[in-house]
Formats: sequence, structure tokens, C-alpha cells
Amino acid sequence: MILAYQLYCSRSEPLERTLPTLREAGWRHVEGYGGLYDDPEGLRAALDAHGLTMPSGHFALGQVEGRAGEALRTARVLGMEKVLVPWIEPAARGADAEGWRALAGRVAAALEPLRAEGLAVGWHNHDWDLADLGGGVTPLDLMAEAGLGIELDLGWVARAGQDPAAWIDRLGGRILAVHVKDLAPAGVEAEDGWADLGHGTTDWAPVRAALRRHGIDHLVAEHDNPADPGRFARRSFDTLQSW
Repeated sequence: MILAYQLYCSRSEPLERTLPTLREAGWRHVEGYGGLYDDPEGLRAALDAHGLTMPSGHFALGQVEGRAGEALRTARVLGMEKVLVPWIEPAARGADAEGWRALAGRVAAALEPLRAEGLAVGWHNHDWDLADLGGGVTPLDLMAEAGLGIELDLGWVARAGQDPAAWIDRLGGRILAVHVKDLAPAGVEAEDGWADLGHGTTDWAPVRAALRRHGIDHLVAEHDNPADPGRFARRSFDTLQSW
């Protein structure tokens, strides 16, 4: 089982403070994001110094499209096995099924050189990826149809008003990892409406059962805007350990 912390949660703090905090909280794995990759060797040295590994990382589409060699080198230096495109600016998103299908093909083509080198590659969803494009087909379905693996963000699935466990069953073997993130009670606007894992309103029992059904063993804790990243790291690791 890989229990990882998405470093984006701690973007408000210097890395030299974040890494020892994570280690002390019990974390052994992290997930990277594009803003950290300017010095892969330096980042790898910092991770090694604190006994942390980075099995997966988020790369903006612009960091892989036409730059696959650079992205591959970064992934290799950092010891990644999975490379994921997590976001696309609104202007580049599809307006309909045809547009999303074209975007899915573009993402798949950009990541193909990394797949050819043995890395798992995929797409990370947000709530807009769950929109019905007609006939029950969503952008997320089209990403999977294009041959991409999926890092299923369960928080954004829930924020879209849909059932995380049902989506785990729907995608099954296409899932490379999941983001586990919790929702604050309705009407709570602090921290953008997110909560520390296990301290929100999500019913995790059916989600955990679905994860077991499909043998999904790579869980990444995330909170998009924690007021105290250290608090989030400690409480969320404790929750995952209790699972």
C-alpha cells in the first residue's frame, strides 16, 4: 500500500519545513507537482535526506507536450513510476464531446513517449470532468477511452454531486491511484470547503470497500487549501493508518 501526501497542499510553506514535518507525521511517500521540478537533483536529495520517495507526479500538459524528454528525465531522477496531467486551462477544455475527445487524444499523444519508456501515464480529474456530454458520457470517460490511466480525485467526484464508490467501480482497472480528500459540512466556506481527511462529511466505508474490490493500493491525501498544512498532514496520516 502506498500512502502519499500531495506536496501541493504545502505550497504555502518552504520545502525545507514541509519534508521533516511529513516524516515526523509518519509519511514515507509524496506526490510532486509541476512547480517543484526546476532542480530535480536537488529535490531528490532533499527527499532522500528525509526518507521520502515520490512514486508519482503531476505535470502540466505544457511540461510534457513537446518536452517529453525533459519530463522523462525529471521523472527518472525523482524515481517516479506514474506521470499524471492534472489540469487544463478553461480555454483549452472541450466545449462538447468532440472537443473533449480531441483533448484526450492530445494528452495521450503528449504522454505516449513516457509510456513507451515504461511509465504509467494518466489524467487527474476535477469536477468539470464529470459533466454529462450527452448519453451519460463524461470528459473523464473520454480520457479513459483514449487509453489514459486515471488518478481519480474522490473529493472532486463528491463535489460534483456524484458517488465516489460508483466511479471507482465504473473505471475499475483504469485507475492508477486515487486522491482521498474530505468535504467540510455544507455552508462551511473556510479552507474552500475542504476538510482534513476523516474530519469531514464523506462516508468512507463504501469507498474503502470499492478500493478493495479493485485492488487499488495507491492513495494520495490532498486538501486544496489547508490553513495549517502540518495539521492536515498529521490528521490525515492518522486517518489513513486507521483504515
